[in-house]
Amino acid sequence: MIRFQRIGRKNDPAFRIAVLEKTSGPKAGKYVDLAGSYNPKTKATTVQGDKIKAWVAKGAQVSPTVMNLLIKEGVYEGTKNAVVSKKNLEKNKAKNEAAAAAVIAAEEAAKVAAKEAAEAAKVVEAEAKAAAEAPAEETPVVEEAPVETAAEEVVTPATEEVAAEEAAAE
Repeated sequence: MIRFQRIGRKNDPAFRIAVLEKTSGPKAGKYVDLAGSYNPKTKATTVQGDKIKAWVAKGAQVSPTVMNLLIKEGVYEGTKNAVVSKKNLEKNKAKNEAAAAAVIAAEEAAKVAAKEAAEAAKVVEAEAKAAAEAPAEETPVVEEAPVETAAEEVVTPATEEVAAEEAAAE
């Protein structure tokens, strides 16, 4: 494995680019070969690209952080990897899961809303089609009735007698 091995004092980091056994820890001090160094404070970098390419040809794997440095230095071409430390990965795991669940819920809500909108559009389209196919209904013409005027009461002797009887009965 080709990866960084931290050297330097406390609060003054510097790194070796070392070829190590994958099972050995990076702080063990034992390495198979040195292929360069990197100082993040001064940005001083020494890389022996031919050694790194020879070890990769033999089957050595390059850590993502070292690969990003090699791409920056021009030893390899490609895009840089997004590197997250294990400590930060575990710390933010719950946050990432919650965010992923929120994204999934939002996508499902969008799908449901799209389905409802499609169904509503189908209903409106069916109503429009039915209205176009149905013959236009004719509105009945209502004839106005002639206005009646109050008729004058015709007083006859018979009506006088009925009125007199009603008055007497009261």
